[in-house]
Amino acid sequence: MKAGGISLHVYDVSRGLPAAGLRVELKGPDGGTLAAGAVGATGSFEHPTVRGEGLRETGLYEALFHIGTWYRSRGMMLPTPAFLEIVSYRFGIADLTQHYHLPLKMTPWGFSLFRGGA
Repeated sequence: MKAGGISLHVYDVSRGLPAAGLRVELKGPDGGTLAAGAVGATGSFEHPTVRGEGLRETGLYEALFHIGTWYRSRGMMLPTPAFLEIVSYRFGIADLTQHYHLPLKMTPWGFSLFRGGA
């Protein structure tokens, strides 16, 4: 059985731009890190988990988005800690054959995260 994968896409709606360079982490049901790195120029997180590699069990997964650090690195004056420093999104995978696309639309003061179509 081939896993469907998890894709992350991040967009800064306050500036109308993909969140290139934003740090993300993806954790599996055991809490271990499956993927970590930065979002690319198009706002997508390119990692083998997109193709289902490393996904071996159903359960609760977690995506962490380092929003505060990203906005500060872009010159935005935010307090420390920022209102949104790290956004944690816990989601369940019940069927490993399906693809789970998680688009994040963000500003320094709010966000929308949902399961999108991929």
